[in-house]
Amino acid sequence: MTQAAPFFIARIEPDGTQCDAWPEQPLLTSMEQGGIDWPSSCRNGTCRTCIGHLVEGSVRYDIEWPGLSPEEKAEGCVLPCVAYPESDVVLQGSAI
Repeated sequence: MTQAAPFFIARIEPDGTQCDAWPEQPLLTSMEQGGIDWPSSCRNGTCRTCIGHLVEGSVRYDIEWPGLSPEEKAEGCVLPCVAYPESDVVLQGSAI
């Protein structure tokens, strides 16, 4: 039986900074624990301060509808404060 990795890797572009991304906690929490400075405010998916673009990988949400439009979701926008990694991920900030 193959065991799932206990954590994934989150890489931030364009600088390539990386941190461990734990599947049981939001990406933003993992990024902060890894020393990555990422804009945030509400931490519940409504203010959109932390919005970024998921370049690679996949995430899940525990809340029914994070503060993203269907178009934004289709374009790969994510809210790291409420997004949980399902794989290694590559994120790009919205201000880049």
